[in-house]
Amino acid sequence: MTAVTFIADDPDLTQRVTVTRADMRNASTTHIRAGDVLSYSDLLHLTLIASDNAAARVLARTSEGGTAAFINRMNDVAVHLGLTNSHYADPSGLDARNVSSAYDISHLIAFATSDERLGPIMRTAAFDVKANSRSFPIHTTNRLLGTDVDVLAGKTGFISKAGYCLATLLQVPQGSQVAVVVLGAATSTMRFWEARHLFNW
Repeated sequence: MTAVTFIADDPDLTQRVTVTRADMRNASTTHIRAGDVLSYSDLLHLTLIASDNAAARVLARTSEGGTAAFINRMNDVAVHLGLTNSHYADPSGLDARNVSSAYDISHLIAFATSDERLGPIMRTAAFDVKANSRSFPIHTTNRLLGTDVDVLAGKTGFISKAGYCLATLLQVPQGSQVAVVVLGAATSTMRFWEARHLFNW
């Protein structure tokens, strides 16, 4: 939802912004450092490929009106998309007050994939990020990518309250696209096994 809300403002993806110490606070996964200067394109790649919590916070903070206004827009987008069981309290995904349902997330992943800027990022297995003084590789957290399953998009998530989660859009051979959402898996491996099991069924 952070990526969808950010893209809805039609930003200049070449614009570069600076990471602050506050962006880093308690980020469970991050590859960036305070003082790094990155493009919005690289921040989107970090958010969607590597599940980088700090990158998601930078996107929200540097958007019009700052983080609080951005969170309000996230909730407005949820209403607009008809996601009646979804409410957002922060842009990083780490706040347990963020709530949704498998049904809502299936619609959100399909909507996000249809965006020509977001879909290709969620199909990217590896990417080189360029910060002001360094370059570093990131790798997808979606372990279905690069397997025999035709993955159109995917996004992983984890906090202890939600368990290991995966939202993915898959292409049925000679058939339709199907969204598979796994919430509350006991382990990281289990979410991919469950998604593959559902897809095969």
